[in-house]
Amino acid sequence: MLFIYKTIDKAGSEQAGSIDAPNIDIAIGSLQRRGLVIVSIKPEEIKNKGGLLALNLPFVRKVKPKEIVMLSRQIATMFEARVSVLATFRLLATEATNPFLRSALIEITDDIKGGIPISAAMAKHPAVFSDFYINMVRAGEESGKMSESFTYLADYMDRSYALSSRATNALIYPAFVIASFIVVMILMIVFIIPRLSVILLETGQTLPIYTRVVIGFSNFAATFGIPILILFVVGFVYFSRYITTDNGRLSWSRFKLSIPYVGRLYQKLYLARISDNMNTMLSSGISMVRSLEITGDVVGNQVYKNILKEAGEAVQSGSSISDIFGRYPEIPGVMVQMVKVGEESGKLGFVLEKLSKFYEREVGNEVDTLVGLIEPIMIVILGVGVGVLLTSVLVPIYNLAQGL
Repeated sequence: MLFIYKTIDKAGSEQAGSIDAPNIDIAIGSLQRRGLVIVSIKPEEIKNKGGLLALNLPFVRKVKPKEIVMLSRQIATMFEARVSVLATFRLLATEATNPFLRSALIEITDDIKGGIPISAAMAKHPAVFSDFYINMVRAGEESGKMSESFTYLADYMDRSYALSSRATNALIYPAFVIASFIVVMILMIVFIIPRLSVILLETGQTLPIYTRVVIGFSNFAATFGIPILILFVVGFVYFSRYITTDNGRLSWSRFKLSIPYVGRLYQKLYLARISDNMNTMLSSGISMVRSLEITGDVVGNQVYKNILKEAGEAVQSGSSISDIFGRYPEIPGVMVQMVKVGEESGKLGFVLEKLSKFYEREVGNEVDTLVGLIEPIMIVILGVGVGVLLTSVLVPIYNLAQGL
């Protein structure tokens, strides 16, 4: 890889040039050994050779969880086959179809060639490899069980992805139908009802109360629709920024857990994630405190992150996890008691594995029940909405036809 640099020599003169090195650390070391003071150094900009895929755009620079699962399994298989680390990553970089993942693997290969450990090389790519992933790899390096660590990673990520996907995919169809219904209702109220209301008002007949309500709502939407839309967009932007703050994340996390029925689904999803994550890390030899810290970072909810952070601090001071968990209503009593049994028996990993499987089944049951409830509710809402609109228009027309 070529790096462009600016330096100052011992005489105080500025120098500019380029240096070829496997990674930036080796390039810096090479320049410093020459007695040069580095002013700036950066990789040479590469011309866009891949069209849109090579652009540095957020929606392009994305690696899917399934790709990381497949990558982990491939690494584990090649390590078991005694293929060298350098050859493994060089081959995987060549075979990668995702340009962002390929670029990351090429840089990791260069770093490994320069003597940097795999975990440290991966840590330079946080958009691809999470803190959880990197710590699992580091544990494998320290224990000498690299293939087992990547197998653990692939299994864990597969379970986590399947669990989240099941909950998300189950709600896609109802969300699409409801969104389509809202769009159709808005179009009717803003464009169709005003034209029909002109005809109905010109007849001079006394309109039913529900017809007058619909016409009034339609006139209001037609008059103030644009300002309301602008306010909605501004509110959405403000809300999006607010939930990126510490207070915003905590408030949003609490709100999700407080939603009737849906909050229970979220709770079980997070508990399954906590149990599975901690079991995976403890099984790989990562310390309890570090496991709690990393689990808090990847659980996806600020409320549970704070609980796990306090649990980690308590463990450092000699307290037990179950004592901390017992203080919070977000942690069910059954989980507190099972964790306590695991701590007392020395089989916490086994208990967490059982809890993970239990909550995964519970999430599946909650999703099935939720979908079963949404469908009839959705049908009723659609029927009532369409019925009100049709009745408010057709009844006056029918009355007018009867009077002729």
